[in-house]
Amino acid sequence: MRIYHKAYVYLTCGNRLLVFDEPDTPELGLQVPGGTIDPGESYLIGARREFIEETGLNLDTAFAHFADQDLPLEIMAADGEVQAPLNRPLKGRHLRKLYHARIDTVPQEEWEHFEMSPSNGGPPIRFRLFWLDLHDPRAMDPAKFFAEFGAQLESLRQRIQGARP
Repeated sequence: MRIYHKAYVYLTCGNRLLVFDEPDTPELGLQVPGGTIDPGESYLIGARREFIEETGLNLDTAFAHFADQDLPLEIMAADGEVQAPLNRPLKGRHLRKLYHARIDTVPQEEWEHFEMSPSNGGPPIRFRLFWLDLHDPRAMDPAKFFAEFGAQLESLRQRIQGARP
Protein backbone atom coordinates (compact mmCIF):
# COMPACT_ATOMS: atom_id res chain seq x y z
CA MET A 1 0.00 0.00 0.00
CA ARG A 2 1.40 3.39 -0.99
CA ILE A 3 1.86 5.92 1.84
CA TYR A 4 0.88 9.57 1.43
CA HIS A 5 1.93 12.20 3.95
CA LYS A 6 -0.82 14.79 4.37
CA ALA A 7 -1.39 17.97 6.37
CA TYR A 8 -4.69 19.78 6.95
CA VAL A 9 -5.68 23.06 8.56
CA TYR A 10 -8.74 23.55 10.76
CA LEU A 11 -9.02 27.36 10.66
CA THR A 12 -11.43 28.85 13.16
CA CYS A 13 -12.79 32.29 13.84
CA GLY A 14 -14.55 32.09 17.17
CA ASN A 15 -16.72 28.99 16.92
CA ARG A 16 -16.78 28.97 13.11
CA LEU A 17 -14.70 26.59 10.98
CA LEU A 18 -13.53 27.25 7.43
CA VAL A 19 -14.71 24.37 5.23
CA PHE A 20 -15.28 23.79 1.55
CA ASP A 21 -17.21 21.63 -0.79
CA GLU A 22 -16.66 20.92 -4.46
CA PRO A 23 -19.63 22.11 -6.53
CA ASP A 24 -18.60 19.82 -9.40
CA THR A 25 -18.45 16.72 -7.14
CA PRO A 26 -20.98 17.38 -4.34
CA GLU A 27 -20.98 13.72 -3.31
CA LEU A 28 -17.59 14.25 -1.66
CA GLY A 29 -19.09 16.25 1.21
CA LEU A 30 -17.38 18.86 3.36
CA GLN A 31 -13.61 19.14 3.61
CA VAL A 32 -10.93 21.26 5.27
CA PRO A 33 -7.97 22.79 3.41
CA GLY A 34 -4.82 20.73 3.09
CA GLY A 35 -3.28 17.94 1.12
CA THR A 36 -0.18 16.01 0.14
CA ILE A 37 3.23 16.97 1.49
CA ASP A 38 5.93 17.42 -1.14
CA PRO A 39 9.13 15.31 -0.88
CA GLY A 40 11.49 16.85 1.69
CA GLU A 41 8.81 19.24 2.97
CA SER A 42 7.84 19.33 6.65
CA TYR A 43 4.22 18.75 7.61
CA LEU A 44 3.94 22.33 8.92
CA ILE A 45 5.37 23.92 5.77
CA GLY A 46 3.18 21.63 3.66
CA ALA A 47 0.10 22.56 5.69
CA ARG A 48 0.78 26.26 5.07
CA ARG A 49 1.46 25.76 1.35
CA GLU A 50 -1.62 23.58 0.83
CA PHE A 51 -3.78 26.03 2.79
CA ILE A 52 -2.72 28.90 0.52
CA GLU A 53 -3.18 26.79 -2.63
CA GLU A 54 -6.67 25.67 -1.64
CA THR A 55 -8.05 28.90 -0.16
CA GLY A 56 -6.12 31.76 -1.75
CA LEU A 57 -5.55 33.11 1.79
CA ASN A 58 -2.05 33.85 3.08
CA LEU A 59 -2.52 34.28 6.82
CA ASP A 60 -0.04 35.51 9.38
CA THR A 61 -1.15 33.17 12.17
CA ALA A 62 0.30 30.24 14.08
CA PHE A 63 -0.56 26.69 13.08
CA ALA A 64 -0.67 24.39 16.14
CA HIS A 65 -0.59 20.62 15.68
CA PHE A 66 -3.62 19.09 17.43
CA ALA A 67 -4.20 15.57 16.05
CA ASP A 68 -2.93 12.78 13.84
CA GLN A 69 -4.85 10.39 11.61
CA ASP A 70 -3.69 7.17 9.99
CA LEU A 71 -6.24 6.23 7.33
CA PRO A 72 -6.17 3.50 4.71
CA LEU A 73 -8.24 5.07 1.94
CA GLU A 74 -9.91 3.57 -1.06
CA ILE A 75 -11.57 5.81 -3.63
CA MET A 76 -14.76 6.64 -1.73
CA ALA A 77 -17.49 9.19 -1.24
CA ALA A 78 -18.59 10.80 2.03
CA ASP A 79 -21.04 7.95 2.67
CA GLY A 80 -18.27 5.36 2.28
CA GLU A 81 -19.53 4.07 -1.07
CA VAL A 82 -16.80 3.32 -3.60
CA GLN A 83 -16.80 5.85 -6.43
CA ALA A 84 -14.63 4.31 -9.15
CA PRO A 85 -14.95 7.25 -11.60
CA LEU A 86 -13.43 9.66 -9.07
CA ASN A 87 -9.68 9.89 -9.17
CA ARG A 88 -9.52 11.20 -5.59
CA PRO A 89 -8.52 10.73 -2.89
CA LEU A 90 -5.31 8.96 -3.70
CA LYS A 91 -5.69 5.26 -2.91
CA GLY A 92 -3.35 4.17 -0.14
CA ARG A 93 -2.45 4.91 3.46
CA HIS A 94 -2.85 8.56 4.42
CA LEU A 95 -0.70 9.69 7.36
CA ARG A 96 -2.21 13.02 8.39
CA LYS A 97 -1.12 15.82 10.70
CA LEU A 98 -3.97 18.15 11.60
CA TYR A 99 -3.27 21.76 12.52
CA HIS A 100 -5.48 24.34 14.19
CA ALA A 101 -5.15 28.03 13.40
CA ARG A 102 -7.25 30.91 14.72
CA ILE A 103 -8.10 34.28 13.29
CA ASP A 104 -10.05 37.17 14.82
CA THR A 105 -11.88 38.39 11.71
CA VAL A 106 -13.46 36.47 8.83
CA PRO A 107 -11.85 37.71 5.59
CA GLN A 108 -14.92 36.77 3.49
CA GLU A 109 -18.12 34.87 4.26
CA GLU A 110 -17.98 32.71 1.12
CA TRP A 111 -15.86 32.50 -2.01
CA GLU A 112 -14.77 30.19 -4.81
CA HIS A 113 -11.19 29.21 -5.43
CA PHE A 114 -9.50 26.76 -7.79
CA GLU A 115 -6.87 24.22 -6.71
CA MET A 116 -4.55 24.52 -9.68
CA SER A 117 -2.20 21.62 -8.88
CA PRO A 118 -4.18 18.63 -7.56
CA SER A 119 -2.20 15.70 -6.13
CA ASN A 120 -3.55 13.38 -8.81
CA GLY A 121 -2.29 15.66 -11.59
CA GLY A 122 -5.80 16.18 -12.95
CA PRO A 123 -7.48 19.40 -14.03
CA PRO A 124 -8.05 22.30 -11.59
CA ILE A 125 -10.63 21.63 -8.87
CA ARG A 126 -13.28 24.23 -7.99
CA PHE A 127 -13.81 24.80 -4.26
CA ARG A 128 -16.63 26.74 -2.59
CA LEU A 129 -15.24 27.92 0.75
CA PHE A 130 -17.45 29.08 3.61
CA TRP A 131 -17.67 29.28 7.39
CA LEU A 132 -19.57 26.64 9.32
CA ASP A 133 -20.60 27.10 12.96
CA LEU A 134 -19.20 24.16 14.90
CA HIS A 135 -22.63 23.67 16.50
CA ASP A 136 -24.49 23.66 13.16
CA PRO A 137 -26.22 20.28 12.54
CA ARG A 138 -23.84 19.60 9.61
CA ALA A 139 -20.83 20.06 11.90
CA MET A 140 -22.38 17.77 14.50
CA ASP A 141 -22.61 14.94 11.95
CA PRO A 142 -19.16 13.58 10.96
CA ALA A 143 -20.82 11.75 8.05
CA LYS A 144 -21.34 15.13 6.32
CA PHE A 145 -17.55 15.35 5.98
CA PHE A 146 -15.43 13.52 3.47
CA ALA A 147 -12.77 10.97 4.47
CA GLU A 148 -12.85 11.42 8.25
CA PHE A 149 -12.45 15.21 8.23
CA GLY A 150 -15.36 15.43 10.68
CA ALA A 151 -13.83 12.94 13.13
CA GLN A 152 -11.85 15.62 14.99
CA LEU A 153 -14.61 18.21 15.36
CA GLU A 154 -15.49 17.33 18.96
CA SER A 155 -11.84 17.71 19.91
CA LEU A 156 -11.77 21.04 18.06
CA ARG A 157 -14.91 22.24 19.88
CA GLN A 158 -13.19 21.47 23.18
CA ARG A 159 -10.06 23.40 22.08
CA ILE A 160 -12.05 26.56 21.41
CA GLN A 161 -14.67 26.15 24.14
CA GLY A 162 -16.01 29.53 25.08
CA ALA A 163 -14.70 31.26 21.95
CA ARG A 164 -17.36 33.20 20.04
CA PRO A 165 -17.11 35.11 16.76
